[in-house]
Amino acid sequence: MNINKSSAPALQVSSWLNTDRHISLDDLRGSVVVLHAFQMLCPSCVSHGIPQASAIHNTFPRNEVVVIGLHTVFEHHNAMGKEALEAFVHEYKIKFPIGIDQASANNRIPLTMQAYGLQGTPSIVIFDRSGQIRLQHFGRIDDLQLGAIIGQLIAERSTSAINTPSEASKNSGCDTNGCSQD
Repeated sequence: MNINKSSAPALQVSSWLNTDRHISLDDLRGSVVVLHAFQMLCPSCVSHGIPQASAIHNTFPRNEVVVIGLHTVFEHHNAMGKEALEAFVHEYKIKFPIGIDQASANNRIPLTMQAYGLQGTPSIVIFDRSGQIRLQHFGRIDDLQLGAIIGQLIAERSTSAINTPSEASKNSGCDTNGCSQD
């Protein structure tokens, strides 16, 4: 598991499912974003990753946490085209937006997968409210661990709002460290 705080490359998506518009990470600033990279023929994606992403989408308030799928095909390209993905999304009742990673002209690894250095599928990338990558994880990740990370990122806004001194406390010798006697 790679937990860091770094800037995120743009998503390079050829088309979207479950949304009428192109989605950019910049558009989602202010929300915690969970990017779930998967392939529909990946057994761990089907058994664990997609249900986990759907649970996140259904559990957290949509104004706080946004889930995006990224179908990133690096093998069996002919079997996993857009039409097959549309049927898959319908059969598995996936409701969150899914971007189809842009194929590379000279590499079997799609462009977003390359830009993020993803090792394979399933992969989870979590962005904080300012768009910084806070977690990048390849493979299966425990639900409780992932929920705790998301909860922590949601709480960061609440904590900073609570700890922001009011105008009255600024004038009374109080700050985020406490109140001093004058």
